[in-house]
Amino acid sequence: MERLQKIMARAGVASRRRSEELILHGQVRVDGRIVREMGLKVDPLLNKIEVFGKVIKPLAAREYIMLNKPTGCITTVIDPYKRQTVMELVGGGGVGLYPVGRLDQNTSGLLLLTNDGELAFHLTHPKHKVAKVYEVMVRGRPAPDDIWKLRNGVVLETGKTRPAKVRIKERRERTTIMELTIFEGKKRQIRRMCLAIGHPVAELKRLAVGPLNLGGLEVGRWRRLTKNEEVLLRDTVFQ
Repeated sequence: MERLQKIMARAGVASRRRSEELILHGQVRVDGRIVREMGLKVDPLLNKIEVFGKVIKPLAAREYIMLNKPTGCITTVIDPYKRQTVMELVGGGGVGLYPVGRLDQNTSGLLLLTNDGELAFHLTHPKHKVAKVYEVMVRGRPAPDDIWKLRNGVVLETGKTRPAKVRIKERRERTTIMELTIFEGKKRQIRRMCLAIGHPVAELKRLAVGPLNLGGLEVGRWRRLTKNEEVLLRDTVFQ
């Protein structure tokens, strides 16, 4: 027996808070009866739960996997051109997994895979401003004005980006290594931002998403999140 709103959230109906609102507004029935009381405990295997007239079913256990994606690998479930996909790397990882967001073929680093649709939606929606940290090697040596543009928003063809955090890690003769933190996820955003300031990306690696970081995870390897990481991730997303 579990609280009704918890079952609804785990089934992907809505967040727990939104599920509570649906209950209070009489949009949920249990065994044909409208319920409005908070904390009602039910058994999803024995009780018929309906939301807006549709029966919900309990989903498989939630799976959360962190992969250190190598370059050359495609972030998709199936590739019609038979290129290697991230799903092949985590073949035995779990049921119904899919990647959260995308890393392009030439970008490496942290990629989260899950069967938790609610969490995936919140992680990728720009309004939640989940931090994503990248290590970027760009060609040339960005001037202070270039760094200012990154920190204050770069105008792209799709609009101005949100301000990014920028830290110079190393200046070389022909390249510069920076750490960039962004809070949105436009398509190929880092590459487009750096190109817009005249310093195209030579190498790109994602180091962290929210509270998760690669740590010592080797390229091409994956692991399940710890329970503590799951809690931290949900706290970040659903705060």
